[in-house]
Amino acid sequence: MELRDIEIFLTLAEELHFGRTAGRLHVSQARVSQAIKAQERRIGGALFERTSRAVALTPLGEQLRDDLRSGYDAIQRGLVKAAESVRGVTGTVRLGVLGAVGHELRDLIDAFRARHPGCVVTFREIHLGDPFAELRTGELDLAMVWRPVREPDLTEGPVLLTEGRLLAVWTGHELADRQSVSLEDLGGRVFVNPGPRVPGYWVESMLPAATSSGQPIRRGPAVTTFHEVLQAVSTGQALSPLSEHYMRYYSHPGIALLPIVDAPATEWALVWRTDNLHPRARAFVETAAALGPRSFGDKKQGGQGDRHSSPATLPFSA
Repeated sequence: MELRDIEIFLTLAEELHFGRTAGRLHVSQARVSQAIKAQERRIGGALFERTSRAVALTPLGEQLRDDLRSGYDAIQRGLVKAAESVRGVTGTVRLGVLGAVGHELRDLIDAFRARHPGCVVTFREIHLGDPFAELRTGELDLAMVWRPVREPDLTEGPVLLTEGRLLAVWTGHELADRQSVSLEDLGGRVFVNPGPRVPGYWVESMLPAATSSGQPIRRGPAVTTFHEVLQAVSTGQALSPLSEHYMRYYSHPGIALLPIVDAPATEWALVWRTDNLHPRARAFVETAAALGPRSFGDKKQGGQGDRHSSPATLPFSA
C-alpha cells in the first residue's frame, strides 16, 4: 500500500464522506473511490459500509485505521524533522508554564535565541487540574513543571530552576505571625485539593499526605485555578504550599507567607511527550541542559514584598 493510499484511507476514516475527503486532499472523488476499492481487494474485505446517505467504517476498517495511524504519524514527523534539518532550526517553541514561573527563564530564552535566531518561544499557562493535557494533545511542545514526573508517555528532562517553599495562610490564622514553619506544623491542617486528574505522587512531592510523625495533612476544598486557590486561602477555607519565586509577581490581601524551613527544594524541569519532540524543542532542551539549573536567589529580577502582603501564584494553581 502506497503512502498516498494510506493517507486517503485515514482521511476518509476521519471524514466519513467521499466529497470532503477529496476536497481535503485535492484529488477527485473517483481517485478516493479507486484507492479504497484497491485496498479492499488487496485485503480481501470491506473497509467501509456505503449507503446513499452515509459512510461508516466496518470493524475491519476500524482495526486497519488504528493499526495504520501511529505508523503514518511517525512517518510524517520524520519528514518534518528531515525538512527542519535541511533548513536549520526555526519556528516557535510552545512552552507551558504554571503561573508566573516562565518569567524566571529570561537567561535561558536569551541563550536559546542567541543560538537559534530563527526561533521564538511562546508561553502558555497550563492548568493545575490537568497539567499534562496539552502536552498529550500536541498543543504544547514542552512544559515546565515541578518534578518528579513519572508518566509512562512523558519524558522528564533537565532541571531549570530550584527554589524554596513557603506556606500560604490567611492573615488571621494562628500561624500567621510566625517567622517560619516546619513540615511538622502542617499536620492536622486542611489544604487545598487539586482534584482527581492530578497524579497523586506529583501532589505529594509538593505536599505529603502526612508528617514524619504520622500526623495526616488533610485535603479540603477542590481547586482547579489560581484564583480558586487564593480564594480558598484568603477566606480561611484551607492552606496551600507555594514556591518562593511567586513572591515577585503577585499580591493578594489577606494572605501571609511563611518559609517552610525543612521542606525539600522545589525543582522545576522540562517535560515533553516522549514520542513527539520537535527539533526546535529538542534544541531548547539542549540549551537548557548546557546552561544548567539556577537557584531562585542567584539573580534577583525585581523586588520582593513583605511576607504578609506579597503572596503568590501557588504551586496549586492553574
